[in-house]
Amino acid sequence: MPSGAPWPTDERVVEETVGWLEQAVIGLGLCPFAKPVHAKGQIRYFVSAAETPEQLLLDLLDELKYLARVSPDETDTTLLIHPRTLLDFLDYNDFLSVAELCLEELGLDGELQIASFHPQYLYAGNEPTDLANCVTRSPYPMLHLLREASVDRAVAVFPEASVIVESNIRTLRALGAAGWAQLMARARAPRG
Repeated sequence: MPSGAPWPTDERVVEETVGWLEQAVIGLGLCPFAKPVHAKGQIRYFVSAAETPEQLLLDLLDELKYLARVSPDETDTTLLIHPRTLLDFLDYNDFLSVAELCLEELGLDGELQIASFHPQYLYAGNEPTDLANCVTRSPYPMLHLLREASVDRAVAVFPEASVIVESNIRTLRALGAAGWAQLMARARAPRG
């Protein structure tokens, strides 16, 4: 975010995140498990107002506790979006170990898991321009909180889950940089 630019509204953050989910994640088939929970309205979009990692940690703890206690029929998964902190990917990446410790501290390791998405996502060994990085690039930094049981059920239905990553990389590389930029522009376009 440019210095001095206003923060986007929570509504705008959610709108762009849903656009990314529909255009990229579901639209390109990057995650075959996303469409059912999206169609059923079982995704919770929580936009954190945190401006520091310490504040984000408090929101993460609250959201993990929430997901652990709510019925999966109501909320199967949560996207904890934090557009005001951990904007640098290396800082975000460092925070992931703290997030994993939260699961252990709450006794939720094995019940919940955390997946990571960031606008600057960079896999070790990849060049920043490699479209393989886009598999986990999102409009805003976010932590995806998932139920282990839901992941297990999804994998049982889609036994070829191990080939998803390779397939996604081929899809994104075939799309090309211009195609990805157009897709993200559509995802970020205001609706209505």
